Amino acid sequence: MGERTEDGGAVKRKGCMGHVKNNLFPEESFKSWENYTKALGETPTRLKDRILTRSLDETELNQMRARSQHSMKKNLNWWDIIWFSVGAVIGARIFVLTGLEAREEAGPAVILSYAVSGISAMLAVFCYTEFAVEIPVAEGSFAFVRVELGDFIAFIAAGNIVFQYIVSNAAVARSWTSYFATLLNLNPDKLRIIVPSLAANYNHIDPIAVLITIIIGIAAALSTKGSSRFNYIATIVHLIIIVFIIITGLTQSNTANYSDFAPYGARGIFKASAVLFFAYIGFDAVSTMAEETENPARDIPIGLVGSMSIIMAVYCLLALTLCLMQPYKTIDENAPFSVAFEAVGMNWAKYIVAFGALKGMTTVLLAAAVGQARYLTHIARTHMVPPWLAKVNEKTGTPVNATIVMVCASAAFALFTELSILSNLLSIATLFIFSLVAIALLVRQYYIAGETSDSDRNKLVGFLALIVGSSVAVAVYWAVSESGWMYVMPVPLWFLGTLGLRVMVKEARKPRLWGVPFVPWLPSASIGVNVFLLGSIDGMSFVRFGIWTVIILAYYFLFGLHASYDAAKETDVEMQEQRGDDDGVAPVPEPPKGEITEEW
Repeated sequence: MGERTEDGGAVKRKGCMGHVKNNLFPEESFKSWENYTKALGETPTRLKDRILTRSLDETELNQMRARSQHSMKKNLNWWDIIWFSVGAVIGARIFVLTGLEAREEAGPAVILSYAVSGISAMLAVFCYTEFAVEIPVAEGSFAFVRVELGDFIAFIAAGNIVFQYIVSNAAVARSWTSYFATLLNLNPDKLRIIVPSLAANYNHIDPIAVLITIIIGIAAALSTKGSSRFNYIATIVHLIIIVFIIITGLTQSNTANYSDFAPYGARGIFKASAVLFFAYIGFDAVSTMAEETENPARDIPIGLVGSMSIIMAVYCLLALTLCLMQPYKTIDENAPFSVAFEAVGMNWAKYIVAFGALKGMTTVLLAAAVGQARYLTHIARTHMVPPWLAKVNEKTGTPVNATIVMVCASAAFALFTELSILSNLLSIATLFIFSLVAIALLVRQYYIAGETSDSDRNKLVGFLALIVGSSVAVAVYWAVSESGWMYVMPVPLWFLGTLGLRVMVKEARKPRLWGVPFVPWLPSASIGVNVFLLGSIDGMSFVRFGIWTVIILAYYFLFGLHASYDAAKETDVEMQEQRGDDDGVAPVPEPPKGEITEEW
């Protein structure tokens, strides 16, 4: 018998991790060309297995965690969660994107854009919180989707989660360079290398962004608790500077700047909301720390919901202050708050603003580096990516290998790609993931394999299709139409789908510790708002997103599918052996069904 973790899970020293060593793909399918060819020939059968297989809470809490060999240290509380979340979210986005969207899309009504994006983010926060409390593991939304929607959908989510973090860190790192230049009284391009032969939006090489990404990655790899202490001290300083900006800026306000409140109309407000959603990204990284939280049932709800309330208030006040200080048409796109103070004769204040922005961006990078490594760690625990990435360092208690890989990927994007490209790509990936998590929560509440009747299962699928389909219809019409209100016609269908779910489908499961209020209305609203905001993002961003999707699917069918399939079957055999050992009798052979899983 293997050792056991503190919560009773079996730690297996052989099999999944014991023979990994330096082999990126240790699974049976990759031991020879003959095995690999055979595996490719079984792709349809294996894909069906992975589509139908759903993980269990116990699997994620015990078996998956054991594949990292060492446990992450439980040393975080609600105070750490609040400051990690605030530090993860308030950073480059508010200091850069506010000016761009106020000037080009929303005008002074950018405050409403922040409110809409904040509501969408808060809806997602509730969904994430229930999952993080019920399944307190390091993988966040990946595990949530895997438990409720199955392995294949979880991989699609995983690919976008990884993409989201890489792009997010790259965007923040490039903004770090811009505000560092402001602090030095330089144009940001003075700190970049311009290569005319490269394509536009990719030809401003940023070595400083690479350097700061690497430094932050090293800090994240060394200690989670140490990162937390630095994070909340830096975040407190950052919030003090934000309070200074709001109070000082409002003393220089001119209400005449609000005379033309919404110059671009409702469409401009929602288009800005889709981009400004980028400003709320980061709290999902904090949900990955549930595995390291002392009391998840208490600490996660207080930390996530409390921090998002603070963040929404801060963002709306900052947007209000900026547009009262300057007419929206004169707001600077690159460093709006610094230039606004300069415009009202407070040139000295721009240095305080730049320093505060750098503080904020540094904590965002740190929190993201901590969170993204934990996502990749659990994805590797399933063998969808090489299991070498799942290893937790015994000395530091952190996933060092995953941290290194994610930092290198983020640095590569930060070196080449402009912020405008990165922000739209990030919003698509994040809105997509948040929608999947909301769908997964509804499935969790209304479906349990073997208990839910076929009739209720079919009604669940039908009502979910109505909710998602009507949301997509609204988004598509909004995206392609320049005028008219026909897009509101599918809204009653969304309402009927949600009402049908509430009235006609029997609730299958009650949360054990903490649950989302107003189910199914709140998760359904999260789906509707997220999908609607997708309709406000430009077409080229969807083309780039499509290219990424093709790349990750190609990887999955060639490698990830077969590696995760083999790992699931191996784990099933090990668990049968363990059950046999525990009972003192030989295990009874059963057809393999994966790693303590259930099927739809």
